[in-house]
Parts: sequence; C-alpha cells; structure tokens
Amino acid sequence: MTMDDTLGYEPGRLPVARQAFERRHPEFDTGAVAALRAAEYGRLDALDQVYLDYTGGGLHAESQIEAHAALLRSQVLGNPHSNNPTSLAMTELVEGARRRVGEFLGADPDEYLVVFTPNASGALRLVGESYRFAPGGRFALTFDNHNSVNGIREFARRKGASVTYVPVVAPELRLDRAAMTAELGAADPSAYNLLAFPAQSNYSGVQHPLDLVDEAHDHGWDVLVDAAAFAPTNRFDASVINPDFASFSFYKMFGFPTGIGCLLIRRARRSALERPWFAGGTITIASVQGDGHYLHDDEAGFEDGTVDYLNIPAVATGIDHIERVGIDTIHDRVLALTDWLLEALVGLRHSTGRPVVTVLGPTDVADRGGTITFVMHDADGRPIDDRRVEELANRVNISLRTGCFCNPGAGEVAHGLHADDMRPFFGRSTPVSFLDLRERMLADHDTLVAGIRISVGVASNFTDVFRLLCFLQGFVDRTVDDIGRVEFVSDNCRIVRDSA
Repeated sequence: MTMDDTLGYEPGRLPVARQAFERRHPEFDTGAVAALRAAEYGRLDALDQVYLDYTGGGLHAESQIEAHAALLRSQVLGNPHSNNPTSLAMTELVEGARRRVGEFLGADPDEYLVVFTPNASGALRLVGESYRFAPGGRFALTFDNHNSVNGIREFARRKGASVTYVPVVAPELRLDRAAMTAELGAADPSAYNLLAFPAQSNYSGVQHPLDLVDEAHDHGWDVLVDAAAFAPTNRFDASVINPDFASFSFYKMFGFPTGIGCLLIRRARRSALERPWFAGGTITIASVQGDGHYLHDDEAGFEDGTVDYLNIPAVATGIDHIERVGIDTIHDRVLALTDWLLEALVGLRHSTGRPVVTVLGPTDVADRGGTITFVMHDADGRPIDDRRVEELANRVNISLRTGCFCNPGAGEVAHGLHADDMRPFFGRSTPVSFLDLRERMLADHDTLVAGIRISVGVASNFTDVFRLLCFLQGFVDRTVDDIGRVEFVSDNCRIVRDSA
C-alpha cells in the first residue's frame, strides 16, 4: 500500500484500491471463494450488511441449513439413550459427528476423547470443576485469557492450588516468554499442575507459540488450550499440538449450530479429571439404597444428561462446508485482509498528524489472526467513546463489537492499568458494573477502558474492509463534540457491494 493508496477512502476509489490489494495479495482467491459468497452468504449483500464480528460468531452457509433441514424432514429421530429404532438411528448420527470432529481436529480416537458440550465455556467448566487441583499444585494462565478460563482460578483456589498469571507485554500484548519459562520451572512435577492459554487471543488476535505445550509437558504440567478464537481460521491439529485438553465452540467456526462445542481430553490424562457429581447418561449404574455410582470412562462420563442430539449432526455438516472451502484458503484470505486493515488503520491520521486509531496488539501479521482491537481519538487527542462509534456504525449496517470482550487481563495491560488501579473496585458490598468502572477510569485517568473490535472470516471480502475504512475516515479532523451530533452520519460508506 503506497501513501497515495491510503488517502481518500471513498466509494469511487474502491476499484483502484481493490486492484492494488489483489496485486499485493495474489493468494487472495477472488474466483471460487467469491462465487461461494454469492451462493452461500448472499444475504450479506442482499441486505447491505458489513459483518466484521467473526470472533463473536461465525456465519452459517445456506447449504448448511438446507442439509440439516433435509435430514430432519427425512428421518424419525429419538433420544439416543435407548435401543429402539429411532434412538439407534440418532446414536449413529451423533457418533458419526463425533468421529468427524476428531478427524477435523487431528484427534486420533485412540488418543483423545471428543466430548460434546454446550460451547467452549462449557468445555472449560468441565476441566475447571474436575481437575485434581490440590495444595502444592499450581494453576498458571496468561493475562489474556477469556473470562471462561479466568473462572477456573476459583476451582483451583478452593482446592488449595496456587494461581499465577503470566503477563503479556504492551504494546503488542505478546507473552512474556521468560516469565512463562520461570513459572513452568517453579512447579513440583509430582503435583497436579495446569497451564491454560488461548491459541489465539480473542482481544488482540495474538497467536501464542504452541510449542508452550511441549515445554510445559517437560516440566510436569498438563495443558489446556482454548482454541475458540483460533480454530475458525486456522488449522488445529491435536496430533501436532498435543494438548491435554482443548476447548472449541462450533458456532464460531461455521455459524450453526449455536449451542454445541466440544472438549478434547487426551486419554492418557483422563485420570487428571475427577468429576464432582454425576447425572443422567454419565453413569453405568447408580443406586439410591446402595449409595453408589460408576461413571462411564469415555465421553459419556462428561456429557451430562441428554446431548443436543438433533443439532449435533449439523456439526458434521458445518465441518464438511469448511473443508470444501479449505481451512488453509480461509486462513490465507483472512491474513491478507488483516494485513491490509492493519496498515490502513495505522495510516489513518488527522491533519495534525495525530493518529485516529491506535491498535491494541500487533500491527503486522506475524503470529496473529484476523481479530483487531483498537481505540480512537479525535482531532484534539481526546478518546472517542466506543459506544458512539458502534452506534454510528449500526446506522450504516456495519457490525463490529465494542467493550472489554470478556478479556479483562488483555484490556488492563493494553490500557496501562495496574493492580493498584483495579483493587479498589473489588471487595465491596455491592457489585461494580462495567459502566461504573469505565466512568471512574475516564474521570481519574482520561482513559476509556474499552475497545472497538473487528474481525474477518470465511465470507469476508475486500469491499467489507474498504467500507469500514470509508466509515472511519469520517472521523478524521472531527472533535468529540462533532461526532456527538446526529448529522455526523453520512452516506460515505454506503457503496455498491461486490462479491470479491
């Protein structure tokens, strides 16, 4: 991208900008995948929508819904916990989907259990409540974990294990590897020690080095990899990564179904998990008068009650769709769009030279994914309220996300906050809301402790990201007072859509 290319994000420049982008990124497939967008995601263009929230949730393809509806129309399917014809038919579909998931994730059935859960958070809770934390053991996790991983610390503390957060370092929010190595080396290898980290941060897009798994194993740790933000646009191969546990949400990968995730459990470390209760479907037998129970030693021992059996076959359909597109093709397209976005965002300036956008995380595509979080400042250097940005984006059909993204640690580091800044908000008799927190931080530090997050995915094209820049250019040389006026919204980013 030349300096001239960064000037004037307006509708008339789209063809020239797209040509320059395609010259720079010849790997960006504008043929087959463009046709896929028209055929499978045509509602985006028909409804004039720019969808930039793939880290929040993926989009389903039309063929996924058609295939699943055809399955439900053509078969009689019952609760799988029986041996009648409808139950047996359903069991076959559920177990077929389980095998399909294992194949897609490189999880050999001889090595891994594939446990269906409500989502990645449900998978993480299973590990947290069942892991054999004890005094002398440790729970280590990176600062930039999602709250569903952060919550595991409560299980660890109640069982007497120590809890350590390993920092990420501003401005790129990458892992402090030396601190991680020191923490791993400090553990008693004879105790139960668990390390948890995201393969990709849902805040910064940073992809942490997956060789952490082997390093941790060498020091006697079990490893939980949260792959929820990573798997939608990157190949996850359990046979290479070798995690003890890994969590996924399928709606983030292919949009539908929305109520199913999975937990991979390495069979060799199944004994590190001890379930605190049992439920229907999880036991071989239980007795009221005999006062005992036996848990299944396979996936059933972790799948409480009846699984979402009518939707589970849609997981296999979604995987089929992703494989037809190609996960490597998706990865390459996402990386190309992210590269263009980062350079465009960093280059957006007020006439004074002040940046309009500050990216919270890496500003290049080395070891990062297609998630970008940023903050904005007006021509006077004052922070622009992320909620106002979202409100204005809504009016021109751009879906982005604002707030803290359930990732307080990454946000605290990104905004330069420390323990002394945060501790006063806790231990109170009444809970503090995020709104209370952001107002206090703005008053005390002139800092908005929130961000604006955009993310690209399987159906994203160049017009989507160019249209975002058309919208953001409208903030150039404006003040907070200007931006607050209703007439600030213009039609600048309503441009003719294409299928590239």
